[in-house]
Amino acid sequence: MHWDMNESPFRNCLDPQRFHQSPTHEEALARLHFLVEQRRRLGLLMGPSGSGKSLLLEVFAGQFRSRGCPVAKLSLLGIHPAEMLGLLAAGWGLNLDPCESVATLWRSVTDRLIEYRYQQLDVIVLLDDADQADANVLAQVTRLAQYDPSPESRLTMVLAGHRERMHRLGASLLELAELRIDVEPWEQSDTEDFLNRSLAHAGCQSPVFADSAVSRLHELAHGIPRRVSQLADLALLAGAGANLDQIDADTVESVCRELSVIEV
Repeated sequence: MHWDMNESPFRNCLDPQRFHQSPTHEEALARLHFLVEQRRRLGLLMGPSGSGKSLLLEVFAGQFRSRGCPVAKLSLLGIHPAEMLGLLAAGWGLNLDPCESVATLWRSVTDRLIEYRYQQLDVIVLLDDADQADANVLAQVTRLAQYDPSPESRLTMVLAGHRERMHRLGASLLELAELRIDVEPWEQSDTEDFLNRSLAHAGCQSPVFADSAVSRLHELAHGIPRRVSQLADLALLAGAGANLDQIDADTVESVCRELSVIEV
């Protein structure tokens, strides 16, 4: 591979090993830990599309699973109430038939919560794409958030979504939220660190992106991690195809313009 890389450095996937813990993500992760450790019931994780919320939840889930905590992580996009409860149960090791009634599934889920309470386990529910959930699904989420408010309950829920659409959750859920966690776009130094770390992980020892290219890439991507990764990947392909020694700002602008990845 060009530039002596042994793999593609900018794959867009939920791989915790590729998690770049920038200051904004580090702060968000610390706040997620606070929610569980202080036994808070509901938190909101908010940020623009592509800001790394889903990967952040994946990393957080892995950290608490390694501690033996039951963690259920699922996307609420395009699912119905019975499917949500079935996926929730599956995250806790139950194999339920999603064709069962909502009432039956709810009873199984709450029975499991009672077991966890007696075992004194922290229970974590991570709901991604909450801002795009069906109203009937949100009704079940609200019901779960209000379930067993006793001090012995150790259930923590996190709802993630686009900041501008979180009003769709409705007043009941928003009023229950005890902590708001904002994931902000990267600073240019974060983008530079991410590029260097990703390239080094792929085996590249030389500086692939010129300083001007890093600045322009960050500007065009508006500091959004997914856009940074996508644009960097396309610039690498273009640079390799042109047999460049180093990617410059013109190359970044060219792939951005020609492939319409990000509006210039």
